[in-house]
Amino acid sequence: MKIYVLNSKQQLPISKEEAWTFFSDPSQLEGITSDDMSLKPMHDLPKRMYEGMIVRYQIEPFPKWHLQWVTEITHIKEGKYFIDEQRFGPFRFWHHQHRLIENRDGVELQDTVHYVMPFSIIGRIAHRLFVRKRLEGIFSYRKIQLEAYFRRKRS
Repeated sequence: MKIYVLNSKQQLPISKEEAWTFFSDPSQLEGITSDDMSLKPMHDLPKRMYEGMIVRYQIEPFPKWHLQWVTEITHIKEGKYFIDEQRFGPFRFWHHQHRLIENRDGVELQDTVHYVMPFSIIGRIAHRLFVRKRLEGIFSYRKIQLEAYFRRKRS
């Protein structure tokens, strides 16, 4: 079993409190995810996440391929980090740490995703050919959306 790791960092010129308010609201994910993913919650979301919270999404990771993705918020350290884990979905394993690190320029958002592809060798080939690029694209898009969102808030 091959465990892949994806790391992403982004500096945001906002306070830790502002960052936490944004990221602890589960409804914000849809707005920072590219439309071609068609990420849609399948139920009403609370205004703040909590440990044990289960969220069901309908996603379209690739054209014409609709899936249900079920995640659980497993750990929260208020204002510092939270972890979501896939319960059902496209990966065999998915563990995503979101950390907020306060610094003199605001907050650095650090994401670390550990994941395992399904289907053994076929999954590893798919990862090499297109899955890794797709995941990196999702995080790149999110960075652009977050910069624009917080720039608008500052204006």
